[in-house]
Amino acid sequence: MKQLLIKALKEAGEIQQKNFNKVHHIEEKESISSIVTEVDFLCNKIITDIIRQAFPLHNILTEESGLTNNHSRYTWVIDPLDGTSNFAAGIPWFGVLIALFENNVPILAGAYLPIPDQLFIAEAGKGAFLNNRQLLIKDINLKNALFSFSIDYCDDNAFLEKGLDLYRLIIKNARNTRSTNSLVDFMMVAEGKFGGVVNLFTKIWDIAAPWLIIREAGGELRHLYDQELSFDLSESGLLKNYPVIAGSFSILAELKNIQDK
Repeated sequence: MKQLLIKALKEAGEIQQKNFNKVHHIEEKESISSIVTEVDFLCNKIITDIIRQAFPLHNILTEESGLTNNHSRYTWVIDPLDGTSNFAAGIPWFGVLIALFENNVPILAGAYLPIPDQLFIAEAGKGAFLNNRQLLIKDINLKNALFSFSIDYCDDNAFLEKGLDLYRLIIKNARNTRSTNSLVDFMMVAEGKFGGVVNLFTKIWDIAAPWLIIREAGGELRHLYDQELSFDLSESGLLKNYPVIAGSFSILAELKNIQDK
């Protein structure tokens, strides 16, 4: 399964690399912040073909083609091109995300950033690795950290204002803020380059792989508002929004203490 995961990540990444900085057909999906290109669909097809050839009875859940439910205990959750807006704009902040679930828990995860050729792999209980180098998140203070904050179009003003209140706290207490609004932010946390990341709008395919990678690197990815982060692999779960925060345990605790004051 691990070798198949790597093969799928690399082959989709190769498609992205070959089509980077070219003119693309762009369609808007559920909002102005969400678009899809022909490359999303090409990557989706090659990944799902690779999985189905090896494991035809596994479930597959992808951003572009929804859920294929074969009632297996194994489900592959796929974002074939995460960071589509960046990709379409010619900005190299994009990549591939794949996680393998056993029942409702990720047990294997990978992320591939094709432009810098960075392959992140994590197995439950076996650690997280970047190009075969083990990742271990170090504790740093919020004042010494770069912190990422991402937000998309939203018509829920109360939810938006609540998120922006947190953004103000981060601005006032972190060294500085950054954002690619993509898997790159989460991988920067796993590498220890970002102290943390907040993303108010993610779907299951955005965070399933980062959840395991960051966890195995010694950090945490959880629900932003202290709710239990439980992944919903059902058809209706495709629409669920996950506002999340990730980082080391100490920096997330420090931020919460600041919020509670």
